[in-house]
Amino acid sequence: MDNGIVVLVSGPCGSGKTTVSRLLAEGCEGPAVHMHTDDFYGYIKKGYIPPWQEGSGAQNGTVINAAAACAGEYARGGYTVFVDGVIGPWFLGPWLELVMEGMDVRYIVLLPGEEETLARAAGRGPQGDPELKPENVSAMWRMFADLGEYGPHALDTAGQSPEETAAVLGVALAEGLYELL
Repeated sequence: MDNGIVVLVSGPCGSGKTTVSRLLAEGCEGPAVHMHTDDFYGYIKKGYIPPWQEGSGAQNGTVINAAAACAGEYARGGYTVFVDGVIGPWFLGPWLELVMEGMDVRYIVLLPGEEETLARAAGRGPQGDPELKPENVSAMWRMFADLGEYGPHALDTAGQSPEETAAVLGVALAEGLYELL
């Protein structure tokens, strides 16, 4: 069986990663997986540190390594894997290793404006993360605002519905865009 591809759908909290990834996976022509990296944090039952807090770096690196290993296995099995998570350029190491193995990995950063991101994150309601304060969302947004060499991987989704964003990305992915090199 041929390898599938891994599509990283990243951005700050409130950017639409989870909804867009789910829509892309559901609309995929072949076998597809939607991996929600927040679930990998939820597997930690003792010693968990909120990922934005000081001292969480080693934990966060472990979670990203585990997610990349899992995504790689699904892709080797022929699945298109949509991975949603806060995966900035600082966390691309394990994904670049998959590229070095010959895997097709795409990297997309959803980045509506800061105010829209804050409003979306606040709109999650009581089921959202109570620790996700506006200042944390703003800090994450600023971390993604300057992607350096990965700037072309940012997609301004301001004013778009998740369905519109998924449609735009579906076309872009079919055209081979957003390759992680």
